[in-house]
Amino acid sequence: MRIAVASGKGGTGKTTIATNLALSLAAGHSPPPLFLDCDVEAPNAHLFLKPIFEQRQDVGILIPRVDEAKCTHCGKCAEVCQYHAIAVLGTKTLVFPQLCHGCGSCTALCPEHAITEIPDVMGVVERGVTPEGISFARGVLDVGEPMAVPVIRQLKKWVVPRPEQVVIVDAPPGTSCPVVESMRGANFVLLVTEPTPFGLHDLRLAVHVARELNIPVGVVINRDGSGYAGVDEFCVAEDLPILMRLPFERTIAEGIARGQTLIKIHPDYTERFRQMFADIVERIRQ
Repeated sequence: MRIAVASGKGGTGKTTIATNLALSLAAGHSPPPLFLDCDVEAPNAHLFLKPIFEQRQDVGILIPRVDEAKCTHCGKCAEVCQYHAIAVLGTKTLVFPQLCHGCGSCTALCPEHAITEIPDVMGVVERGVTPEGISFARGVLDVGEPMAVPVIRQLKKWVVPRPEQVVIVDAPPGTSCPVVESMRGANFVLLVTEPTPFGLHDLRLAVHVARELNIPVGVVINRDGSGYAGVDEFCVAEDLPILMRLPFERTIAEGIARGQTLIKIHPDYTERFRQMFADIVERIRQ
């Protein structure tokens, strides 16, 4: 079973929910869960789960390199590139690596075989085990790299869950391509939001993405009690189950700021997370 924890906007507590769900299942579920931190532009789940990384692997794509001695500047490579990563200007063929998606079409269609492919490293994937036995893996995108999807895709392929192992995916915030790739293949999407107009706006977008992927959705409302009722009304109107509420509480904010987990701040939440997981399992079966 694969559960993706996502949010339409950053700062809603998505990683808090994902890490504490994993910790709550680690003691009472065999085997302990597999945790994938797919927020590759700003991974921070390791700050709470504290894994010891044992393996590391570079991630990249193949980008074209043009041999000007063979190139006739016919322009077929530029015509086939949907991302405008290659251009022919007179007697010069230019390659823009930042725009290349590594599809290989230009190489395959070059009539003079003047294009070869060279690896372009854009990040790394790492994996290890936490003190609680949780299998942990994350991707880290290099600073300045524009595309997170190849790193996320490689991370998901690199780590294969064991039989009966629950997979918890900490997705990036937002609703763009990295989020779609993180959600892809999930059995359930847990959307973390906050009771504010901004939270409602981005929750609408995230729900639309999950439904386009045909994945069932549940909602967690963080910082509950602010007085804004729009999120609750939206969930009722869209038949979205609210599976947990976290109060707007100073003790929680201070503890998380010190690097503590929610279940350490409030141990009774361990059972609440386990009950939420049981509810998710039942909803998937239905």
